[in-house]
Amino acid sequence: MDAKTIFETVKKHDPSVLGHEQFRKFAVLLPIIEKNGELHVVFEVRSHQLRRQPGEICFPGGKIDPEDPSAKQAAIRETEEELGVESGQFTEVHPLDYLISPFGMIVYTFAGYLNVTEDELVRNPDEVREVFTVPLSFFMENGPRIHYVHFEAQPEANFPFDLIPGGEEYNWRTRQLEEYFYIYGDKVIWGMTARIISHFVDILKK
Repeated sequence: MDAKTIFETVKKHDPSVLGHEQFRKFAVLLPIIEKNGELHVVFEVRSHQLRRQPGEICFPGGKIDPEDPSAKQAAIRETEEELGVESGQFTEVHPLDYLISPFGMIVYTFAGYLNVTEDELVRNPDEVREVFTVPLSFFMENGPRIHYVHFEAQPEANFPFDLIPGGEEYNWRTRQLEEYFYIYGDKVIWGMTARIISHFVDILKK
């Protein structure tokens, strides 16, 4: 293979996250509606019947299916399924930054305006225990609490230390994961959901 062929091939490559084929891919929507004359953010409380994160607060969303033409369409589909929103009721849907989870997930996030009232949101009881809203002004005026989870490197028992400089004394990088929390009344919004709303507010404040 000559240099011209190599770089013609590289030029056609569409860059993404290295190793993305092994990541599970999800899409979520941060929904905005109007309520009592002001903008509110819509949240779900996950059904206790669900295996993953039962009872936690989240945005509508889920795994991107092979049939979904895009991450955006996956986020819209999941919102339709979970909140009973019809396609014509999405008047704005735009991408935010995507998240790469340390647990092998890429989460594509979107913000959208739903032309519905809160009473018109029909939760899917198989997935959603409760739907509630929080005024957007609350997040604009109140920053999140931030706490940290620390991760340490633990090589497997047969790791080939003899192949790396420093051997068993190698200075592994450790990292800390920021966990965001918002407390609104009796609701605790935390983790990825809190991180997304904080990112959304940062965009608005810029």
